[in-house]
Amino acid sequence: MGKSSQLLLFVRFKSSLSTEELTRRCKERLPSFRALDGLLQKYYVHDPQSGEWGGVYIWESQAALEAYRGSELCHSIADAYQVIGAPRIEVCMIAEYLRPTEQ
Repeated sequence: MGKSSQLLLFVRFKSSLSTEELTRRCKERLPSFRALDGLLQKYYVHDPQSGEWGGVYIWESQAALEAYRGSELCHSIADAYQVIGAPRIEVCMIAEYLRPTEQ
């Protein structure tokens, strides 16, 4: 896939879980995310100042992102991470890279 079709999905949320428990659940769910077709990379993020957690996902295509959005894995996030309120979700096209990639 060319970079022009790659997308970045950014999700941020607050959780009622402790840092230790949330970290444990992230690690527990890694294999499910590794198995997703079209997910090139996922970064788990935490902002200690705001208390928000989240994920930054790099998708190879719109189709891969849409398949994920319709999946049970996607729909299980709020419960798995005990999300408080509605998460903030942004999707952007990747326009350019600082360093070359293998894609």
